[in-house]
Amino acid sequence: MQLISSIVNSASEFIVLLSKNAEVIIFTAVQYLLIAVPFYLFFYNWNKKKYWHLKIQQRYSENKQIIRDILYSISTIIVFGVVIILLLHASKHGYTLVYKPFNKYGYAWYFISILLMVIVHDAYFYWTHRLLHWKPLFKVVHITHHLSRNPTPFSAYAFHPVEALINVGIVPLVAFTIPAQVSAIVIFTIYQLLINVLGHLGFEILPKGFAQNKLTKWHNTFTHHNLHHQFVKYNYGLYLNFWDRIMKTNHPHYEDHFDKVVERKGNSEIVLNRENDQQTNEVPKPAVTPLQALPDNIEF
Repeated sequence: MQLISSIVNSASEFIVLLSKNAEVIIFTAVQYLLIAVPFYLFFYNWNKKKYWHLKIQQRYSENKQIIRDILYSISTIIVFGVVIILLLHASKHGYTLVYKPFNKYGYAWYFISILLMVIVHDAYFYWTHRLLHWKPLFKVVHITHHLSRNPTPFSAYAFHPVEALINVGIVPLVAFTIPAQVSAIVIFTIYQLLINVLGHLGFEILPKGFAQNKLTKWHNTFTHHNLHHQFVKYNYGLYLNFWDRIMKTNHPHYEDHFDKVVERKGNSEIVLNRENDQQTNEVPKPAVTPLQALPDNIEF
């Protein structure tokens, strides 16, 4: 009876904590919408003909995919919000390394901490992403995200709740291990959301030569992640093209795909809501489903 009473009390306290901090979930939703919606409207409604030649896959996604992505995004926002609420509660009681005074560790550390969070997240994302491509997890969890073969900005948060929990896990990881000012964490989360949305944009807006330049090639293009949605077992990285290079998991023709997209000039025909139509550009459409494209296991 005492155990049951303890569980009930803990559950009640948890519900009260969530209800008192509901604005955190609202803030998470607004942050997502302020980035995803403008990009979607700009490229898919207001300027779809003007920039069609930059569309990586030369067809638009079906409406049912977009609706599904939005519904899964809602559940992801809730998961993210709950984790952040718990993290704020932990920070309030001094359990994290998050701090408020800008000059506590100096202004140089402020910027170094942001860079460090990006580097840590890049490694975290790559290896958790590889783990999610292990067949038992892929079939139950990660396949939800890969249902969007031709992603849009709304695909950025289209996760199974378990994957959402794994993805937001980077925030408590950095909060408990890296001394960071509150606004530095906010900047980091906005940057990761921006890169996430652009990676699912479906358009390549980076300049010609970006994927092969000695300096810029180390940052992923938006074609890079789009190819991951097309071919499944390549291109696992988020920000940097570091882990994919050293682990040899880049798509073998990644740079060629990028060049074909950015060199394409107004000679492509718009295909609307025709997922099964042959693509009109030179980038080949994969002939297998996401599940069929998976290796039997992951070689770490």
